[in-house]
Amino acid sequence: HGLVGKGFSPREAQVLAMLASGTSTREAAQLLRIAERTVATHVGAIIRKLGARNRVEAFAIAYRSKLIELPLEP
Repeated sequence: HGLVGKGFSPREAQVLAMLASGTSTREAAQLLRIAERTVATHVGAIIRKLGARNRVEAFAIAYRSKLIELPLEP
């Protein structure tokens, strides 16, 4: 992930990629075997580090900055 090495932890990069690809907070928590609150904490850190106001803006900033790639629909 392009986020790692730019001040983001590997877990933050993983969470952002999962949520950006459509995984819900609950699903991400289950897949990563962590609490939903922990996922929310990671999302909060991502929002803060990107200087975004919310998770949607964080995804947009990360995408425009080429820190994440979104899957294309067929």
